[in-house]
This record gives sequence, C-alpha cells and structure tokens, in this order.
Amino acid sequence: MFDKLQSPLTLVGRLLLALLFLPAGIGKLTGFAGTVGYIASVGLPMPTLAAIIALIVEIAGGLALIAGFGTRIAALVLAVFTLVASFFFHNYWALPADQQLIPQLLFLKNIAVVGGLLTLAAWGPGAWSMDERSAA
Repeated sequence: MFDKLQSPLTLVGRLLLALLFLPAGIGKLTGFAGTVGYIASVGLPMPTLAAIIALIVEIAGGLALIAGFGTRIAALVLAVFTLVASFFFHNYWALPADQQLIPQLLFLKNIAVVGGLLTLAAWGPGAWSMDERSAA
C-alpha cells in the first residue's frame, strides 16, 4: 500500500517542509531591517550579511523543495542552516527555568525538521519532482 503512496507522500512532505522556509524567507525580505536588528540582538557578527544569507537560503531552499529541483542539496543546506540557527535563536538552556518552555519547544521542533530534511536528502524527492524528471 505504501509503495503506491510514496510519490504523493513525498510531494506533500516536500511542500510542508517548504511551508516553513519560503514564507520565513519572504518575511525576512519584506522586513529586512527588523531581521537585521533581530540577528544583531543575539550578538551575531555581520547581521546584514547574515540576514541576506538567511533569506537566500530560505527562499531558494523552499522553492527547490517545492519544485523538487536540487532537492538533496537543498535539504542538506536547509538542515545545516536550521541546526545552526536553532542554537543561536532558541537557546532555551540560557534562560531561567520559568521561561524555557516555548524556546525549548521551538528548538525541538527545529531539530525534528532537521531530521525530516536529512531523510529527504537521503531518500530523494520522489517521482513527482524535477530531479526525477531530469534523471529519466
């Protein structure tokens, strides 16, 4: 049964993962000054460059997942990006115990997303993708 569902499930998985990244990247683009300020607020160097990199990774990676084009590389780049960002922006361990719940949930959600992206990188985008069409 699952063999017949592999292509549609992989497509839906790619689209749902893209739903996390594409709107975030567009938001960084449309609210660029706020993004730079937020990055600066956590003490990262060169916040303007970091914001540019983040929005490019999120927009290009999200579009790649949607199209299924360069999917394995896009998934790996997004996984590394998400993992690194999680340690800077959801560092719940640095907060008082009574303020840790939401940042901890966001951190763990991101770690789960990294797992999904790594699975996508390992198994590929599925038959309903540009990668698969170009390989045929």
